[in-house]
Amino acid sequence: MSDEQPQNRTLKRVGVGAGVIAIAVVALGIAVRSGADTELAKTTADAATPTVAVMRPDGAPASDVSDAKSDNARGLVLPGTIQAFNSAPIYARTNGYVRKWLVDIGDSVREGQRLAILDAPEVDQQLAQARADYQTALAQQKLAQSTSTRWSSMLEKDAVSKQEADEKAGDFAAKSAIANAQLANVKRLTALQGFSQIVAPFSGVVTSRSAQIGALVTSGNASAQPLFTVSDVHRMRIYVRVPQATSGQIKPGLHATMTLPEYPGRSFDAVMTRSAGAVDTQSGTMLIELQADNPDKALKPGGFAQVTLPVAGTHGSVRVPSSALIFRESGPMIGIVDGRGKVTVKPVSIGRDEGQVVEIVSGLTGHEQVIVTPPDALDTGDTVRVESANAKK
Repeated sequence: MSDEQPQNRTLKRVGVGAGVIAIAVVALGIAVRSGADTELAKTTADAATPTVAVMRPDGAPASDVSDAKSDNARGLVLPGTIQAFNSAPIYARTNGYVRKWLVDIGDSVREGQRLAILDAPEVDQQLAQARADYQTALAQQKLAQSTSTRWSSMLEKDAVSKQEADEKAGDFAAKSAIANAQLANVKRLTALQGFSQIVAPFSGVVTSRSAQIGALVTSGNASAQPLFTVSDVHRMRIYVRVPQATSGQIKPGLHATMTLPEYPGRSFDAVMTRSAGAVDTQSGTMLIELQADNPDKALKPGGFAQVTLPVAGTHGSVRVPSSALIFRESGPMIGIVDGRGKVTVKPVSIGRDEGQVVEIVSGLTGHEQVIVTPPDALDTGDTVRVESANAKK
């Protein structure tokens, strides 16, 4: 009996130790799993919270947009289209064949200078026939005139009736009208024959030529190419579309600076001469015309230019990168972040659009933290993580 009691106590101790070990293993497993679940939940939450860069509208964005104050000093930069002061496509006014062309693209021409010569055999034949018809009409008019004169003399002597004398006078008037009509036809065909000489309507430069020797040209063909295009390039017109928000600052006499891609580092002075005085309903812009002298022919018709207008931004407006805009059905929106990382999507009104930078005329005070590149699905109440390096304190 005495031997069995120590043995039982030993077994109990072993069982208790095994139980404690099992409980410890189970507790350790639960703790590890709970930690993994916590880490997974944290990782999932981190992945669901987007990281965004922010900027202050009143300051210059870190790397997304150029210095806003510097841009404001430079003025409003807009694309412009250069056109010749006068430009005329030259079409044939008569049917014929090109016998010779005398100028080519790039040649300077004077007003009235011949550009090409056409052969118009049909017009030549019609003119010869018209002249013959006119001579016939003149002969008939002369005979009718002498007959009318004789019958008028006999009427005075009561040798003929007044009715017969009036008939002869009427025949003379009709023959005179026919002669005048034939003369008008001769003049018309003479002028038409003169159109076989293609001449420059004003002094300028030939900017296009489609005339080819032997080619048939037809007058009145709307689908035909012009034989030549002559452009007066001593002074150029530049057309620019100005946003409605800035149109009130644009007045005739305003000097603008113009740059061309083919002349880096060179600028041209242009003067605003007139405006359309109306806002286009589709683009929301007003068309204006500027003019610039072109003594060295550096400005070319049809060219592209960047025009800088010395206008100030709208009072109370702020500037943000164009990537910050969110376009919804209700209009443009901006996402801003508070100190807790909560997002508010606010509607805004856009003023000047300068490409990478846009002017916000209402909706922002300039003290908000604006999300530079917001996610498409961003909405009010969402939580985001702000990149502290880009946030302006």
